[in-house]
Amino acid sequence: MKYILLFCLVLLFNCSNKTNSKDISTTIEINESLIQILDTIWTTEQTPIRLRDSLMAIYGVDSELVKEQQAIIERNHTINEKKVKEILDNYGWPTKEIAGEQGNWTICNVIQHADNKVRIKYLPMMRQAVKDKKLEPRFLVRAEDRIATERGDLQIYGGQMKYYPETKSFNLWPVYDPENIDKRRTEIGLDSIAVFLKNRFDFEWNLEEQIKRTEEFKLKKQVEPNNQSTN
Repeated sequence: MKYILLFCLVLLFNCSNKTNSKDISTTIEINESLIQILDTIWTTEQTPIRLRDSLMAIYGVDSELVKEQQAIIERNHTINEKKVKEILDNYGWPTKEIAGEQGNWTICNVIQHADNKVRIKYLPMMRQAVKDKKLEPRFLVRAEDRIATERGDLQIYGGQMKYYPETKSFNLWPVYDPENIDKRRTEIGLDSIAVFLKNRFDFEWNLEEQIKRTEEFKLKKQVEPNNQSTN
């Protein structure tokens, strides 16, 4: 009886090991498959953008080559956006272990290139992913600020620049409460606005200038509805 019991335990242990090995193997295959999908998305999303920008620098914005490349960008993005939505809707926000080192950057990049309604839809998921340490705060900040600027509102963290034809130069899209921007950035785990702008855009942060620009922006927003109502 003792030997029969021992044999059963050994058999059960072996079956358990085989099941666990199968589960682990399946998990690895799923992870590798997702990483491959995200690598393909990154390549098809970013490569034509870089090529377009290079052509633009050589031939100008209105070049036919640039327009052709822009069409490829838009076509690829439509496919990539669908893939990213399927991943997020079916599996939630993936960890770095599942998506790979660049996976979350790829997902955020596609969301950033999408319409504002797409960014707004996935914003709560991105916020939770930051809390769960699945996503770096800098990617959330890009989305938050892009949503605000697309709406025509003041941005929160200072991640979005804009080209101003009147001065023929780039400047920050105006920021909400510029005096406390570093407090907000620190709370979410970011460098100061001055360090970020210098490293990212080689742009000098000037608090007094940005306070003035914010106030001008707010005044303009107050006037614009009145002008629309009289037309």
